[in-house]
This record gives sequence, structure tokens and C-alpha cells, in this order.
Amino acid sequence: MPTLEELYRSVIMDHARYRRNFRKIDKHGVYYVHYKNPTCGDVMTLFIDIKNAKIEDAAFIGDGCSISMASSSIMTELIKGKTLKEAGLMREAMENMIRKGEEPEEDLLGDAVSLIGVHPLRARHNCALMPWQALDRIKENVY
Repeated sequence: MPTLEELYRSVIMDHARYRRNFRKIDKHGVYYVHYKNPTCGDVMTLFIDIKNAKIEDAAFIGDGCSISMASSSIMTELIKGKTLKEAGLMREAMENMIRKGEEPEEDLLGDAVSLIGVHPLRARHNCALMPWQALDRIKENVY
């Protein structure tokens, strides 16, 4: 029987190989931001379509390590249908999980909890947080 660590690694590799929402959203009114991880050179462009105060669609393009690409894939899945406030709570939980090793409330982060193994790897913190930091930049421009 696989260990929890092996299951988490499997989730990360699946999202890194088969990136969900790996595309541009090319329509009027979509928010987007180009973001580069200052510590390793991973790059992404995050696209967010907001309608009626909810994130209707989220997607990204870019290139980077397995951790940053998996985190981007997972995040775009998680935030669809959420308000910016709800996405902000998820972002805070993600930050606390990666930087402090705090386990999030049950089901708050979905597959993103698989990235908890990044916590002891300080050099990889920004890889896991990259899409969430990009989301922060978009949120700054929405309101």
C-alpha cells in the first residue's frame, strides 16, 4: 500500500505532466499577470475571468519546475467558482502550509495539500507559492 508521501508525489507529478487549465483565456475583460519566480526563473502568466464577483475561469501558461507547474494547475482548479475573498483565504492557508508547515482546514486546499512536503525545502517555497503570488497581483488590480 502506498504511503501518504507517495500519494502526494503522485498527485504533484500528475498535475505537472497533465496541467489542468494550461491555456490562455483570450477574451475581453480577463485579468492577467506575467509572473517570474525571482529565486529560480520559473515563469507563468495567470489569467482570471471574474463575473458577478466570482472567479468564472482560471488558466495559466508558462514553464517551470514540477512544483510550480503542479501548484499552478492545482490552484486554477481550486479557485474556479470562488469569490476573491474565498481565494484569498485559500492563499493564506497555502502560505501557512508551505512556510510554517501548518495543515489546512479539511478540504480547504483540495489537492494543494499534496504540496505540504515542500515545507522543509525552503529553496522551493516560492515554487509552490508562485501562482498564489500571481493571484495576489491580480487581486490588487481588481478593486
